[in-house]
Parts: sequence; C-alpha cells; structure tokens
Amino acid sequence: MSGIKSIKDKDIKDNKAKGSRQNNSAKKFTLKKKKELAVEIIKRLKAEYPASECTLNYDDAWKLLVSVRLAAQCTDARVNVVVQDLYKIYPTIESLALASPEDIEKIVRPCGLGNSKARDINKCMKMLMEEYGGRVPDTMEELLKLPGVGRKSANLVLGDVFEKPAIVTDTHCIRLSNRLGLVDNIKEPGKVEKELWNIIPPEEGSGLCHRFVDHGREVCTARTKPYCDRCCLSDICPKNGV
Repeated sequence: MSGIKSIKDKDIKDNKAKGSRQNNSAKKFTLKKKKELAVEIIKRLKAEYPASECTLNYDDAWKLLVSVRLAAQCTDARVNVVVQDLYKIYPTIESLALASPEDIEKIVRPCGLGNSKARDINKCMKMLMEEYGGRVPDTMEELLKLPGVGRKSANLVLGDVFEKPAIVTDTHCIRLSNRLGLVDNIKEPGKVEKELWNIIPPEEGSGLCHRFVDHGREVCTARTKPYCDRCCLSDICPKNGV
C-alpha cells in the first residue's frame, strides 16, 4: 500500500508541476509592446465591427442605469423586454422613486435577483430626485454614490451617455484582454481596468469594450473553444489560456 501511495503522491506532484508550467507559459509582453498591440487590435476590431454599440436599449441616461442593474446575471435581450413592461407603469424617475420595491420586483423578477435589484432601482431613483434634481451625474465619483452602481456600470454610463473616456470590464473584456496578452492572468475587474488604462488610448476605451463584447460572443467565445480559424486577430494573438 505504501508503494501505491507514493506513486499517487508523485502523480499529484507531477500534475501540479505540469499545471504550473502551463500557467507560466502564457506569453507576456512589455508595456510598449502592449500599447502597440492595443492599437492594432482596436484598428482590426473597428473594421470587423464598425457599428458596435451597447446592446441595452435606452433613450435616457436614467434608463441605462436601470437596465445595467437588471443586467447583472441576466441577458441584455431579456432586460430589453422586461423594461418595456416596467416603463409602461413607471415612465419617469419620479414614478420609480415613489413606487414600492415590492411592486417593482413583480415586474423585474424575470431578470433574477428581483428583490435586491428592485430595492436598488428604487433607492437610486430616489437619490437622483433628492440629490441631483432628477438628472444623472456625469462623474465617476458621483455615479458610485448611487445605490447598485459599481465601476462597470458607471463606466458604461460615462462612455455611452456622456462620451467620456471609459473602460467597461465585463466578462468579455476580461477574457479577451487576457487571451490577447493585454493583461497578464488578471481576472479582477478593477485590476483589469487599471491595467487597460495604461495601454488603451482614452478615447478608444468605450468603443473597444463594446467590440470585445461582439467579438467575445461571435468568435472568442467562453463556453466553447474559440473560433480562431475565423478570427481577425488570430495572427497577433498569443492565445493565452486557450
């Protein structure tokens, strides 16, 4: 038995060492190279997805805040359907602020996490009315004060509504940034955002992140093997983690 145990222990150590070597084999670039790579990626994705934009439907800044809160762990397509019913009953910031979270939840429940999302939406609309005169603020600092709004949501609003420099680190952005070698095995959204600010031209951040979403859904997928054979970035991509 001791001989079998020693063999198993050796196999475990060998597998760990193999996994460590695989993790360390990811290609890493210098900051200068990352900046050059980023410029080329932006150029190619612009050509591939010239009309890329936010897939959440909205016609006012506050509606984007509502939609992006509902989109947590829910598809944009479902959110776009649910908000139609929501706005039939609550068409303004004021009406949502005056509504009870329970009544809001009845409508937004199909998006999941209905209780917390309804509560955040109600509190957010109240804060917009009471502290901002019914307008959506246009700074990161002020947006982060709103209930249910994190950096990802705030960046989306800043970039799409106010056309300010923004980097939205959603799952597609994080996955593609790692695979392409723009960041080195970083999965935390805040850290990925910080790294990308160092290499992405500020005016390109928002558009690039929308194109990452399109490319991540169509080509550089998460749940299936990425379709590298039809990727416009294949020849410059180190394919880290693939």
